[in-house]
Amino acid sequence: MWRFLRAISIDHLRAIDRDVQAERAPGEGGVLSWKVVVILLVTAVSLTLQQYYGDEDTYKRLFPRGRGDYDRWWELKSFAWWSGWRVLGYIVMPIAAILCMPGERLRDYHVSARGFVKHLWIYVVLFALVLPAVYAASTTDRFRETYPFYRMANRSYTDLVLWEAVYAVQFVSLEFFFRGFLLRGLRRELGANAIFVALVPYCMIHYTKPLPETLGAIGAGLVLGTLAMRTRTIWGGVLIHIGVAATMDVLALRGCPPIGSGRWCGF
Repeated sequence: MWRFLRAISIDHLRAIDRDVQAERAPGEGGVLSWKVVVILLVTAVSLTLQQYYGDEDTYKRLFPRGRGDYDRWWELKSFAWWSGWRVLGYIVMPIAAILCMPGERLRDYHVSARGFVKHLWIYVVLFALVLPAVYAASTTDRFRETYPFYRMANRSYTDLVLWEAVYAVQFVSLEFFFRGFLLRGLRRELGANAIFVALVPYCMIHYTKPLPETLGAIGAGLVLGTLAMRTRTIWGGVLIHIGVAATMDVLALRGCPPIGSGRWCGF
């Protein structure tokens, strides 16, 4: 068992470091790197802006629904605001930084689908392994009180499809930021240590979710980070993230009124 665990963890981290050593110029390690400075400053600014301006409550304060007004999509628009800020902070700002850094190419930041099909089976296995835990969690009150975030998702199939689309967009953004921008940006200077650096903010963005999910994010961050650095693509992480999230929503909807009933979750 120890040999198996080492083969799927430590051996991969050492392989990443061997690759980095081959890429790194002599004397490059241990000195100030402006690329690392830019990557981490953009990370700090992006996460700060999203924390203070990127939630659905900010939208509701800026665009309040007047007394007596009826906007069928007002609640969903607040989540579109939330997802839009993820696109801005996790994709637009990092891409702008990448394009401004001499010698950096966007295609190197794990956005290629090359190798995705070859390693697809790994993500299928991961999904199968996490599914029992997701199902068990779906039976708890805290889970049903949390998911789906958009509490009107069961109002109609249109609501459900639009919500899942908004939800999926922010997962693509999230994977590019944590498994592309951060890992590729820090790879040359930090090697496999970049996985653990990216893990800290990735865990912290889960603090508003149930404790078991936040603890699970630590393991997920390690696994998905290692796979992204080894396969050099974020798309496996995108697939498993969207798959797990959609499954969680569907399971949570079992405790809500039927779709199209005119009532929604929690009411």
